[in-house]
Amino acid sequence: MENTETKWEIKDRLYKLKGRRQPLTYRIASKHSSRAPLLYFDENQGVQRELRYATNMSSPFIDEQKGEATLGHIVFKSGNLLVTREQQNLQKLLSLYHPKRDQVYFEVKPEQDAIQDVDYLETEIEALNIARELELDHAEAILRVEIGSRVSKMSSKEIKRDILLMARKNPFAFLELVSDENVTLRNFGIRSTEEGFIKLSSDQRTFTWGNTGRKLMTVPFDENPYSALAAWFKTDEGLDVYRSLEKKLK
Repeated sequence: MENTETKWEIKDRLYKLKGRRQPLTYRIASKHSSRAPLLYFDENQGVQRELRYATNMSSPFIDEQKGEATLGHIVFKSGNLLVTREQQNLQKLLSLYHPKRDQVYFEVKPEQDAIQDVDYLETEIEALNIARELELDHAEAILRVEIGSRVSKMSSKEIKRDILLMARKNPFAFLELVSDENVTLRNFGIRSTEEGFIKLSSDQRTFTWGNTGRKLMTVPFDENPYSALAAWFKTDEGLDVYRSLEKKLK
């Protein structure tokens, strides 16, 4: 028996077509032919093995089928195909070996779906708890990644509301942004520019002081100017400028 079958569980299995289109009937290949290859590469033997759904055979592999085969069709109805526990050959063909698995159709796995749902809900709760406790500046920085300069015109209540909505809608992306210190530094740079304390040249290659025009830094070629500015704030020279701007923004 194949290694892929060692933990095989005998039970009814449901398969669904992928995508939104759910035709009344949809047939997938059930036997190998030159026009429609149905092959499985056996890692243990190092060969391609031909597949065939024969209702009177216990194995989906042609080289393991002996005697006259009664061929069967594999047909999804309204996007679904329920295969009972008695149809082990068809289940193994669909769940383990068919080349269209996870491309055209997938097996519904309630237990696995439940685990994923629990993980998602726990992540959502974590994200919402963090969002609720975020300081306003940090929340603004994260929102700016999503909605751009519009965040500058939002009230504190609007920022609080939208950061909670963002955490609920996409908790994984939210948690990633929360832990990215460059997000806060980019927002700091944008705010400093919006207030006129520093200026970004029209070609987006140079930052200068807003009042004197003295050059602060040159943006490396092909880099986002505010990402480059955020990295520069971490240098010795940039840290002095950051502290000066921090006092102005308070």
